[in-house]
Formats: sequence, C-alpha cells, structure tokens
Amino acid sequence: MTAHPLPDVGARDIRIASVPAGHVYVRHCSSPEPDGVRRLKDPRPNGAPSTSQRWWPPVMLDPRWVSAHHADFDVFHLHFGFDAQSPEQLTDLVTTLKRHGKPLVYTVHDLRNPHQPDPAAHAAALDIVVPAADQLITLTPGAAQSIRSRWNRTAAVLPHPHVVDLPLLGRARPARERFRVGVHAKSLRPNMSVLPVVRVLADVVGELPDAELLVNIHREVADPASRGYAPQVMRALVELADRGLLELTVHDYFDDDELWDYLASLDLSVLPYLFGTHSGWLEACHDLGTAVAAPDCGFYAEQRPCLTYGHSQQGGLDEESLREAVRTAYEERPAPRATTTHRARERAELAAAHRALYAGVLQ
Repeated sequence: MTAHPLPDVGARDIRIASVPAGHVYVRHCSSPEPDGVRRLKDPRPNGAPSTSQRWWPPVMLDPRWVSAHHADFDVFHLHFGFDAQSPEQLTDLVTTLKRHGKPLVYTVHDLRNPHQPDPAAHAAALDIVVPAADQLITLTPGAAQSIRSRWNRTAAVLPHPHVVDLPLLGRARPARERFRVGVHAKSLRPNMSVLPVVRVLADVVGELPDAELLVNIHREVADPASRGYAPQVMRALVELADRGLLELTVHDYFDDDELWDYLASLDLSVLPYLFGTHSGWLEACHDLGTAVAAPDCGFYAEQRPCLTYGHSQQGGLDEESLREAVRTAYEERPAPRATTTHRARERAELAAAHRALYAGVLQ
C-alpha cells in the first residue's frame, strides 16, 4: 500500500471522488446523517441535461478531470462504470492519481463483467486497477479469496447494503393464493441464458398445484429497430405462452416503484445467469421477502440466504438442481426477509467501516 500524506482536513469532511456517487449501492453505503465523509456529486456527462441523474460514462475517470479537480477531493473510490476504458486509459488514470498524491480505493463488485461476453477486457482492466489500489473492498469471502489467489491482495469484506429504501422494508407483501415464479430477462444481457432455464421452469411449475410462471422482458427485445432485437428468443417465449405454460409480459424498463411492486408480486425470482459475481437484484429480493434461486457460478449464496442451482459456462445447466430449488421454495415459503432494524444497523456499520478505511489510506 502506498503511503499518502494526511491532508490537513481539520474539522472538515473527508472528501471522496466516488465513481459513481449516485448509484444506490454507494448511496446506501453512506450514512443518512453527516458522519465526516462527503462524496462529490457525479459530474454530468457531455450531452446530459441539467436535470439528468445519469452518471455514465463517468467524467471522473478522465485523468484531465483528476488533474483539474485534485484539490477538491482526498480519496478516489472506484466502484463501476469503467467498462469502456482501455488498459492504457486506466493506467493513465492511476498514474495521474499517484502523481497528485490521491489514494485509490476500489470495491471489486465484479470479477467477471456481466455485460461482456468475453472476459478478457474486464480481466485486463482488473489487472491494472487491483494492483494499483491502496485499499480493496469486496462483498463476499469467496470473492476475497479469488482476489487473494489472482493478485495476492487482501480485500476487506463488507456486505452489500439494502437496495429498497428503508421505509418500504416493513410494507406488507400482497396477499396471493397462487405460488408465482418469475424470470426477468431484462434486455438479454450477455450473462443470461434464458430459454433453457425457462423451459425447465415451465415444466416443474406445471407440476405444482396453484403455481404459475411469469416471464418479463424488455420491449427492445421484440423491436426489430432495436439493437437488442432477439426474434428467436421472442418466438420461443411466445410459443410457450400460447401453450399456457407461462405468462409473458413485454414492457419498458421499470422505475424503482414498478420494480419493487414486481418483485414483491413473486414468491420466487430465478436468476438465469451463466456468469457473474454479486447481485443487487438478490439484495432487493431479500429486502422484499422474495425467495431467489441463484446460479452457482458466482458468490450469490454468500451474499444473502438464497437457493442455488447449477448453471455456468463450464458446466451448463443442471436441470434437476433447478427443479429442486423451485420445489424447495414452494414448500418452505415464505422466504427469509430483511428487517428494517437489521438493514439500518448494517448501513450504519458500513458507513463507519468506509470512513475508517478512507482515514486509513490517508495515514
């Protein structure tokens, strides 16, 4: 770890250039009350209107921004948003931070980028950022062990905070007689293998009394003018729906309230991932009391209580383990649910842990 001179902060906050600052994970790792840490607001990307909350692509990743604003922050904290950065650009960033004496903290959310079918680009980025960081954080012990094995670096393990706002955690779940299993295919991002999972679910859900399968997908997948157009997937889903094996809903992106209502309407949410590391979706389900069946390809089972089934690029889909996960969720409902008290205490502990880490890299 590189030693950095402690800035003369006096009574002022430790100022964090967080990439990003407005993402729900970052907001909920922060104290809702002043605690001596202040994160700079996300600079608006070029072309974003003044009313926009958009943070991507992150302006702070530009070394020119760092050079122009280094007096405005004490610590640079990277989370995500560097998908489009080349190794050369990331090298320029970490070199510029070191030149200005600014410590780098990196939270390793993804050991494998779920938006990139080829792992090489993200691996190359990690090979720049992980060795350069003054402090590493990750979300699970398994991810920390992978970091230790790959780079001989130690990462502090801090849990993912709540995703749903605390006042909603105590809201009663809707009363429902039927057991509802859901798969949200979103826009078919590269780490999703939807059809094999849905076909198994249609079969096992059809065997359960008073059970139904709901598949949601974004409208762009059905739009020939969209880059996300996937006619083969849509045809297969429509055929299954026409046979009465599932209910298919095609819609625009949910806002937060719509997403929470959707998740709360499910008894089981199945994540059809072939690769990945951690999941904010899993955390939201835990907040709302919806069971999750997660693949064994990442460290989802170390995040929160969930059911696991075999699904990975190496091993393919273990159909029987997926069937068993559905049957278990059916028999053992309701699922464990986060409490407001626990999540509030966890958030306070996370904020304190981050403040201590920031102070540590400034020693």
